[in-house]
Amino acid sequence: MMMQLRLPRAVRRFVRDRKGVSAVEFALLLPLMLTLYIGGAEVSQAVSVSRKATLVARTVADLSSQTSGITAAKMTNILDASAAVVSPFDASRLTVTVSQVKIDANNVATIDWSVTRNGTARTVGATVTLPTGLVTANTYLIWSEVDYNYQPTIGYVITGNLHLTDRMYIRPRLSTSVTYPATS
Repeated sequence: MMMQLRLPRAVRRFVRDRKGVSAVEFALLLPLMLTLYIGGAEVSQAVSVSRKATLVARTVADLSSQTSGITAAKMTNILDASAAVVSPFDASRLTVTVSQVKIDANNVATIDWSVTRNGTARTVGATVTLPTGLVTANTYLIWSEVDYNYQPTIGYVITGNLHLTDRMYIRPRLSTSVTYPATS
């Protein structure tokens, strides 16, 4: 009963208060709170896109390494899968390159073949530098590279585009190398 009497009295006192302290505090805290809220949303969105880029790199390398030969049609399907993995984000901002790297007897790594979607394929025969733990003489690697140009929705906290990248290396599974384009 006492609580019921205090609540209306407190509301009346708040309404009669003309000092404006509450309004000033609200005006001071509102920009900070909005920035934190929008910033949290933008950062979590960027982290989600970064994770999707990692999943695309893993998926493309994994699918490419599961065969002894890839036809042009199969490669198109593999690259199309990248759009499905990055969904619901805009796949037109995604650049995917898959290459096979040949490591010779002298541990020199060169591009054996390369295919891309929305980018530039690596030059066949070009020398590349690999992480030292992956360099094994007379072997091949499937190398997928993914770039995503993330543009923040609001752009208040994160300004400008973020260039998110990831790379994945996988050894061919069914043979020592994957031929591209395979016939059949």
